Amino acid sequence: MGGTGAALITGGAGFIGSTLADALVAEGREVHVLDDLSTGHLRNVPADATFHRADIRDAAAVAAAVAAAQPSTVFHLAAQADVRRAIAEPAFDAEVNISGTLSVLEAVRAVRARVVFAATGGGAYGEYAGLPIPTPESAEPRPMSHYGQSKLAGEGYCALYGRLYGLPTVRLRLGNVYGPRQDPHGEAGVVAIFSGRIIDDEEVTVFGDGLQTRDYVYVNDVVDAFLRAEGGPDDATLNVGTGREVSVLDLVRILGAGDPVFAPARTGEIQRSCLDPSAARQALGWSARTPVEDGLPRTRDAIRAARAA
Repeated sequence: MGGTGAALITGGAGFIGSTLADALVAEGREVHVLDDLSTGHLRNVPADATFHRADIRDAAAVAAAVAAAQPSTVFHLAAQADVRRAIAEPAFDAEVNISGTLSVLEAVRAVRARVVFAATGGGAYGEYAGLPIPTPESAEPRPMSHYGQSKLAGEGYCALYGRLYGLPTVRLRLGNVYGPRQDPHGEAGVVAIFSGRIIDDEEVTVFGDGLQTRDYVYVNDVVDAFLRAEGGPDDATLNVGTGREVSVLDLVRILGAGDPVFAPARTGEIQRSCLDPSAARQALGWSARTPVEDGLPRTRDAIRAARAA
């Protein structure tokens, strides 16, 4: 399905990255994790992986880690992913998501590895009249946040390094990824936040009418897409989602959160976001296999078990 050589994961101590690291270790791969632990946790890193503590903005540290690992594939997941912080601190967001990605690409260019880049789906496409739902990769990206714009720029640099230097890159535009290891008290999505409040026997807060939709894709399915992208086309941008819209009120119901508290809608929030996964199915033989009816309770129970431990 994927590669056979060493793999390096930036952001590999985070929620998605560590789940990917586990899968690669299970395949018997040599795995290197690069993370600054600003949002990730060392406890998430597999014992059999080699850990490099570094900030992706530190080009020399990234280059040293890549040179030591000599990977055949670099999975670039490290990012500034907080939309609210991106709006408040756009320069910081750009430093991490643009300059940091350039540090990674420059380091990878020296070892001629393959790059699988974690891009954003809904954040890149935005929302505008005429945008098809579910949204295909052919739709014009119109980001509505600094985060969406900086991640889109990262995609562009990946493609540029392919054109200039022949570096094989695959850009995966992810839906709203959820699953175990999301931290309800850290930089988390609504699934982890709701789960944490349910576990604490607290009411959940819904901003707006709760009818806003997202494409919620389970983390194990996303990891499967990353693994398949190792053996996929050398230059591609592919959506990784379910093609199914799920509303915030659907989340409340499936998680068993009880009656929510409603609060005013957040300014600039996208009302509908859903990705068309057809191209990934064709290029990678990939499709999401975990419906939210299974994945959401599994995530809630895993967060409860982690809290108890």
